[in-house]
Amino acid sequence: MNGANGDLSGIHHITAIAGDPQKNIDFHSGILGLRLVKLTVNFDDPSAYHLYFGDKTGSPGTILTFFAWPGAQSGRRGVGQVTSFAFTIPEDAIDYWTKRFDYYKISYRGPQRRFDERVLTFFNRDGLQMELVEQRVTNGPGWPQGPIPEDYAIRGIYSVTILERSAGPTAKMLSNILGFKQIGEDGEIMRLETGGDGGTIIDIVESIGDPKGLIAGGCVHHIAWRTPTDEQQAAWRSALSNGGIDVTQIIDRRYFRSIYFREPGSALFEIATDAPGFTIDEPERELGSHLKLPPWMERDRRVIQSVLPPIELKRVI
Repeated sequence: MNGANGDLSGIHHITAIAGDPQKNIDFHSGILGLRLVKLTVNFDDPSAYHLYFGDKTGSPGTILTFFAWPGAQSGRRGVGQVTSFAFTIPEDAIDYWTKRFDYYKISYRGPQRRFDERVLTFFNRDGLQMELVEQRVTNGPGWPQGPIPEDYAIRGIYSVTILERSAGPTAKMLSNILGFKQIGEDGEIMRLETGGDGGTIIDIVESIGDPKGLIAGGCVHHIAWRTPTDEQQAAWRSALSNGGIDVTQIIDRRYFRSIYFREPGSALFEIATDAPGFTIDEPERELGSHLKLPPWMERDRRVIQSVLPPIELKRVI
């Protein structure tokens, strides 16, 4: 039983920690073919960039974001952490990606089969673990003006994987409060799903022997689930609070509104609204081409720009 009207609509975005912002842009926009849809700063630490990548408009469900702290120490994937996440690509596209990764000397493993799906695991320049999953039906065109041909391009987020000491408490919270349903098991993986058109899957892996994760460079900071309206977000907040979960007040993140809470294993979750989106402060054709600051930071723009490292918005083809 959940306390909101309807299910969560899948994953809104995933946020990870990076080091060098230029290498981050070159990799995710140039090599993976995601569009840089917003160049802004971490609202809690404006000395660091907050980089948003996605499809041509940064649609919810396609968004990967990074807090970029130059010189960030490397983290450790482990228990109590989102350890990996997957993008959807078209069927028969993995061979294209292995050749591309070979050319750019990107570390990868596989492909392998999981839940009867073909999966390729790879790592970005900070060691962040990601995956590509082939699907017969994919959502949206991705970024049509990007460097990847449409037949192979990333279309959006498919799933996340979380590592837990015990799967039971997290699965119970996901099912009883957030409305997920268990849909299968594959070895040590328990798969749950929520509603929506994409990014609806969370895989829970139970591990007794792995150490606790250390969130730093190359690690997922949090995962945001998607809800369409402010009213439904408020209902989710009530459901979480009534379920004994410590949840924040609603926070204005400029491009969406957010609430944050931790699942029983300690991974940080967010529920974000679809609106208002990334065109609130620049037109679609110019997305990601200017440093955008929220209104409350504009008076400090000169100081903020003076401490941010210079970047070039180039693209690797």
